[in-house]
Amino acid sequence: MASSNSYKLRCSIPGHEMDVRGLASAAFPEGAFVSVSRDRTGKVWVPNSSPDNGFTEMHSISGHTNFVSCVCVIAPSETYPRGLIASGGNDNNICVFTLDQAQPLFTLTGHKNTVCTLSSGKFGTLLSGSWDTTAKVWLNEKCMMTLQGHTAAVWAVVILPEQGLMLSGSADKTIKLWKAGRCEKTFTGHEDCVRGLAVISDTEFFSCSNDTSIRRWMVTGECVQVYYSHTNYIYSISVFPNSQDFVTTGEDRTLRIWRQGECSQTIRLPAQSVWCCCILPNGDIAIGASDGIIRVFTEVEDRIASAQDLQAFEDELSKTTIDPKTGDLGDIKMEDLPGREHLEEPGNRDGQTRLIKDGDKVEAYQWSVSDARWMKIGDVVGGSNEQTSKSVMYEGKEYDYVFTIDVNEGGPSMKLPYNVAEDPWLTAHNFLQKNDISPMFLDQVANFIIENTKGHVVGPNPPAGGDPLTGGARYIPGASDERSAFGADPFTGSGRYIPGSGPTPSALSGGTDPFTGGGAYSSAAHRQTATNIYFPKTDGVTFEQANSAQIIAKIKELNESAPQEHKLSQEALETLMRLLGSISQPNSSESPPTIQEINLLWKASHWPEDIVFPVLDIMRLAVRHPTVNETLCGEAEGVQLCNHLLSLMSPEGRSANQMLALRTLCNCFMGRHGRALLLAQREAVLSRAADLAGICNKNIHIALATLVLNYAGCLHSQPDLEAKAQCLSVASRALETVQDKEAVFRLLVALGTIVASDQTARELARSLGVNAQISKYSSVSDPSKVAECCQLVLKEIQ
Repeated sequence: MASSNSYKLRCSIPGHEMDVRGLASAAFPEGAFVSVSRDRTGKVWVPNSSPDNGFTEMHSISGHTNFVSCVCVIAPSETYPRGLIASGGNDNNICVFTLDQAQPLFTLTGHKNTVCTLSSGKFGTLLSGSWDTTAKVWLNEKCMMTLQGHTAAVWAVVILPEQGLMLSGSADKTIKLWKAGRCEKTFTGHEDCVRGLAVISDTEFFSCSNDTSIRRWMVTGECVQVYYSHTNYIYSISVFPNSQDFVTTGEDRTLRIWRQGECSQTIRLPAQSVWCCCILPNGDIAIGASDGIIRVFTEVEDRIASAQDLQAFEDELSKTTIDPKTGDLGDIKMEDLPGREHLEEPGNRDGQTRLIKDGDKVEAYQWSVSDARWMKIGDVVGGSNEQTSKSVMYEGKEYDYVFTIDVNEGGPSMKLPYNVAEDPWLTAHNFLQKNDISPMFLDQVANFIIENTKGHVVGPNPPAGGDPLTGGARYIPGASDERSAFGADPFTGSGRYIPGSGPTPSALSGGTDPFTGGGAYSSAAHRQTATNIYFPKTDGVTFEQANSAQIIAKIKELNESAPQEHKLSQEALETLMRLLGSISQPNSSESPPTIQEINLLWKASHWPEDIVFPVLDIMRLAVRHPTVNETLCGEAEGVQLCNHLLSLMSPEGRSANQMLALRTLCNCFMGRHGRALLLAQREAVLSRAADLAGICNKNIHIALATLVLNYAGCLHSQPDLEAKAQCLSVASRALETVQDKEAVFRLLVALGTIVASDQTARELARSLGVNAQISKYSSVSDPSKVAECCQLVLKEIQ
């Protein structure tokens, strides 16, 4: 089919009663797409064979109780060979539909405000962004992760291919790159809300913003190009299959086509807000706008609308009223404008605008390169010379109106400033938020504005329930530690006490336990039959070895130089010695530790950070004992213990304390109370532990890996998918920096334990790119257990 090299109208689809807020190309049928609207519905459109090259509504979906804000299509799977449709709305929910049912297949709840952006990835992964400032990762009807870090609404999200990377753009003007639930990088450069994101390749992406710019970024952080042409907010961006050219839409009433880095064509629309766009598989462009109409544009001559329809579109455009306050036309001075004769001169570029004076009217024209003529795009109203002396000053700014609003009888009145060019719903929304008033008053306040400004609203009145997000103000809702000196240990020297200086488990053979070297695995005798002896591992791995005499000697030595308020008496030292003796063998017949001994240990653990490490070593051993575990990890004291250990694990802290605090947490899993405590505090513990992965210390890495493994073992038989997702995330992040093979091995066992017998966890691991991340360990020869375990994990995930 011949190409005109210029996009023209293919058809107009008046399929919705209100703004069309989202569009997505459908997986089925061929050439179909999905639209969603503020009329609370979604529709599937399929191309028809009629001469007008139009689209027919194949299916309608509903399920939201408020405006529908965004849509994406989840790729076909064995279960759903036609794919699924996901929509997000102002009811804070995500509804997921099949292509043959009007009601949702299921609804995802968890966001606390409007869901305004969605993106789908491999294996059914769904990423959502919300005005509640978070993004969430969903899989199989469950929230796997919550991505926290933005300080304002998350307007755009997208999943990058292959690498398990995710992007989010926000009203806080930043873009964040996420991997396995962790923010890896923050991109700055935009000067206003980031409204759209689009993938170019594995390593590049576009962003568009309210600052009227488009930026091209490398995932490594560099902004390699900035594009300008729009004159108002840019709401959406979509990339052509060649991964170079793209299209954008915005608040300046335009669709713009970009080729080879330049805006090659500008198409004006007879609607103020052009909210969304999507590129169809055949290269046509669908756009949705605030007039409720979907328009499809094509560059293929056989699909271009009839001359009659093209003329009707042009006539509709010419009747539009344009308010210069939208920023599109600049400052207008009637007396300086030329007359109609100015249209006899050709334009310089496609999309160029020209204003002419025709009697008492101002008309706007746009140059069309393909037609070689000026097309009228509307009548201009409210030029700057009409800005009047009736303006009212409020908080240093001029407004057309400043209303006094009384919400609570007898309470203080509130001021509501308003300009006639603004959307009443936007103004009402911002007013309610600023004054912390319930959103239930939105319609009431907006209608008050409309009633009291009748005759002064530019253009058609917005429909009831209009979006508070056009024009005007923006809605903003509520490296590694290089201290390698500790690589071996800071307490070196002949005969000196060295915490954690026991032998590191080496490569094992025969039936030995791969963690301790002991014969704990009864199945190991059958290793030749390829039995998986590594995972799932549900019994905790602990740190047992200690030299009691050296620990006490180090405490006595440091006690001499301790501050007076922390000095231990001789009696207290003897009490610690007795405690150490009774806990050395937790299940021995020795008398159990007394409450006085445990209280003394707790007190001593608050020694200054530069001398506390030997006391932490005693605590590490003590929490294995049932009595100490119950006392320190019980409901009353457990949170205090957890907080104290987390404070010692600060990334800026001392490496010895970080390692021993991690080991203490690992050993807490030995007792019922410790396990309950750590499961309750999981989110805080794993988040802090993950921050230590960047410290260059193999002992810390082994302790971190063991902590993740113990969590994985506890969660193996539980249906807590969000907890498993955090374990996967921390393990994945740790594997990026950990080099020690024992630590790598334990992380691999943790991964295997998480995904074993859990299909959803396996799918999440795949979506995070875990298999690509660990495949390099499948050929490690020393120790052989690393490669063996890695191969089993890969087999489980794939």
